[in-house]
Amino acid sequence: MAFAGGPGPHRGKPRWDPSGGGALSVFLAFRLAWRQLRHEKSRLAAAISGVVFACLLIFMQLGFMTALFESAVQIQKSLNADLFLMHSTTEALWRSTPFPRARLAQALALPEIERVAPIYVQNVVWRNPETSLKRTLLLFGVDPTSGVVGFPGLTADGLAAITKPDVILFDARAKPEFGAVPSWLAEGPVVSELGNRRAEVAGLFEIGATFGSEGNALTSEANFWRFVPNHSPAQVNVGAIVLRAGADAAAAQAALRRILPDDVMVLTKPGLIAFEKNYWANTAPVGFIFGLGVVIGLIVGCVIVYQILFSDISRHIGEYATLKAMGYTNGYLVRVVMGEALILAVLGYIPGWMLGLGLYELASAQIFIPLTMTVEKSIGVFALIFGMCVVSGLLAIRKLKDANPADMF
Repeated sequence: MAFAGGPGPHRGKPRWDPSGGGALSVFLAFRLAWRQLRHEKSRLAAAISGVVFACLLIFMQLGFMTALFESAVQIQKSLNADLFLMHSTTEALWRSTPFPRARLAQALALPEIERVAPIYVQNVVWRNPETSLKRTLLLFGVDPTSGVVGFPGLTADGLAAITKPDVILFDARAKPEFGAVPSWLAEGPVVSELGNRRAEVAGLFEIGATFGSEGNALTSEANFWRFVPNHSPAQVNVGAIVLRAGADAAAAQAALRRILPDDVMVLTKPGLIAFEKNYWANTAPVGFIFGLGVVIGLIVGCVIVYQILFSDISRHIGEYATLKAMGYTNGYLVRVVMGEALILAVLGYIPGWMLGLGLYELASAQIFIPLTMTVEKSIGVFALIFGMCVVSGLLAIRKLKDANPADMF
């Protein structure tokens, strides 16, 4: 009776205790598992392809999900303040609800607060000066001297320039549909239309596109009201609060919650970042879609690996019964099947990781949102793939119960 790679025939009991869990028993179980898999190369290739597909799907879904979260909070990470006020009905920064500017004056009643600064936010239409194509960007209005905005690439000269009428700073990493503003600016002034009003670009900063906006622009408060005339100066989107040196942010947050009306919420900077991530993870449908994609990838891979392992056991049920008759226990046979699952996980993960890295670079170039392959993500995906294969193996080993040595006679 042929059994690919099985232990050689010998008289009586095996030379070691097959029920033991020693290193020799584990090694021989893995050797048998490998020979079982490679015995039919086409089936091995099909199994590896299934694991690769699952691995690639999980990598892409997690890549988009982490890119979503990281890009969504780049602005929040660049704000130089300790506490923030936002309207209690606000769901996310890019679609924030304004609240009365008077709340910032009320906050100054706390002695531990050094200064406050309003931040105005609004989606405004930008016209590409070359193609006349109109796209919506996120415009921020701030006091250039407040120091609460620390966008990457922002310079003192740029902040000084936006004090002039109808002057803005442009996001150098905005999508190309807005126009090649950085290269045009290197050759001379860039003038276009923002919110149906003439706008001159005087400098650049770097934030990049997010799932909420395709580009960003920064200007002064006075210019903001010119570009967005329907936005009242008395209504603020975000209130930035800077505490005095040594002040406790948590204590100041609790104090502000006691003295301010319920129409605003008080957030620390980590809380502001978590608030934005929570919106994309639990409120916006895109977060659910990416999470569902990870689950689907695991289910698809689990089914494929289960079918391969179950079919392998079924095709060699007689050989497994023979091993039992020779004295090999169910524990040893289980190690064989789980060894196959582990081998499939490793063989499928390696090409899946390489393909995922290539697709990350391709996707980043197309959507202008960086997808990064981190060590944590690589380890996490392998853990998911390994767990998927282990579950498949645990489901498949139930078939070993049919390997009855009595049926051989």
